[in-house]
Amino acid sequence: MSVTHEEPELIQLLTPEGELVEHPDYPLDLSAEELRGMYRDLVLVRRIDTEAVALQRVGELGLWASLLGQEAAQIGSGRALRPQDMAFPSYRDHGVAWCRGVDHKALLGLYRGVTNGGWDPADHGFHLYTIVIGSQALHAAGYAMGVQRDGALGDDGTAVITYFGDGATSQGDTNEAFNFAAVNNAPVVFFCQNNQWAISEPMERQSRVPIYQRAAGFGFPGIRVDGNDVLACLAVTRAALQNAREGQGPTLIEAFTYRMGAHTTNDDPTRYRVSAELEEWRRKDPIARLHSHLSRTGRADDAFFAAVEAEAEELGERVRADCRALPDPEPLDLFDNVYADPHVRLEEQRAGYADYLASFDGVGAEGGR
Repeated sequence: MSVTHEEPELIQLLTPEGELVEHPDYPLDLSAEELRGMYRDLVLVRRIDTEAVALQRVGELGLWASLLGQEAAQIGSGRALRPQDMAFPSYRDHGVAWCRGVDHKALLGLYRGVTNGGWDPADHGFHLYTIVIGSQALHAAGYAMGVQRDGALGDDGTAVITYFGDGATSQGDTNEAFNFAAVNNAPVVFFCQNNQWAISEPMERQSRVPIYQRAAGFGFPGIRVDGNDVLACLAVTRAALQNAREGQGPTLIEAFTYRMGAHTTNDDPTRYRVSAELEEWRRKDPIARLHSHLSRTGRADDAFFAAVEAEAEELGERVRADCRALPDPEPLDLFDNVYADPHVRLEEQRAGYADYLASFDGVGAEGGR
């Protein structure tokens, strides 16, 4: 049996050629300074990502999940957040981390294996990275239900957002989160970065319908936005977060984008996708289209672009140096942040591990023991 669907509407405010278009439901009025700031965000976040991939290749990181091609989805949505909001990321949301003030050293430390998390979620309104696929959607739904019960809503209230990829929509946790959020009318935005490939599985092997249409089955709205359009991602996410604050419940945003790199540095995408697909999406590059818009409208000149490139070069050098300077943790640090308060059983385990480590003292000095 064949099923036909209408072509889904794609919310777009900036075409791949850099032309600004208007959408009646998502007005956006940004100053030239704000547009230049978003361009700077895109360039610097991509540079951090590029350096991190290179660091992994030379053995300085154990792994890295690249965001290449998804910068607009992350910067646009990240800049829509207010300070009081809380974000629950997956493991490649480095652009959102940038927007929330998380230092790149914290991200590098996680993938270098020298930290168990790297930052305090309360300090940044940005939860720790979640490696287990889709579980952060449940964390976000639960947090949003807590916000609701605390009465922290209204125009100046708290909204919650969670990020995941298209592959996570096939996980039970994500669908359970949709249901919990729907029946509780929780103030949460589900932000799916549909980068077309769940590791090596294409989208057509994950869903019979576009991802954003799944929301209707749970009873809340879904929207598809051009995930390579930083302005559309900003406008759509800003509106969804405001609706959440005002008690209108959850929204599913499908940011239609493309993962230009590998799933992680352990992946070889040439085994399952063709170069023509990459070339097609390269013409939709999020940085190039904003560069084109700024240039054609006279909102940025060559001096500005040169300054951003120079800043990116300096940042790249700093990323490399900071990564190599990260200190290795002491073995017993493993026990420090398991519980907020001392715990008898944990202290017993700490003492036992300390004794185990001490048993190696002097090994080799006298031919072993």
